[in-house]
Amino acid sequence: MADSLRARADARLDQALAARRLTDPRDLFRDRLRRLRADDPAAFGRAIDYFEHTLLPRVAADAEPITEWIEYGRFLAELTGPGRVLAVDPSGRARAYEPPPGADLLVLFFPDVQTDPVLPLARPRELSAAQQATWELLLPGHRER
Repeated sequence: MADSLRARADARLDQALAARRLTDPRDLFRDRLRRLRADDPAAFGRAIDYFEHTLLPRVAADAEPITEWIEYGRFLAELTGPGRVLAVDPSGRARAYEPPPGADLLVLFFPDVQTDPVLPLARPRELSAAQQATWELLLPGHRER
């Protein structure tokens, strides 16, 4: 049952990513999960619990996959502290993120503690010049996939 739930959730996510031309959020969140596993095993456990008992069932059912994955990314980011989620449009203008996400929006979590890293939550496959500059400024060294 769990394998079929995961397979359905993965298929629905893959369809949504292809339709909106977004990168896979699983790639964006792997570093954060590794860091949580090393630095805060209890928080890592909460992240896995949310993934298995909230994210997968919602995405496998009828929830909008990209919105749910962005919410999971926000949850991961807030495990280390509060912050806000902003969407950067192709012109480079940022505004508060509101679901559902547009296909052309770069969605980022900005922690309240400025020394904590920004976490990308959704990324178009093709960034505009302004979004690319934002990415390079706010996410130095973050691997692009």
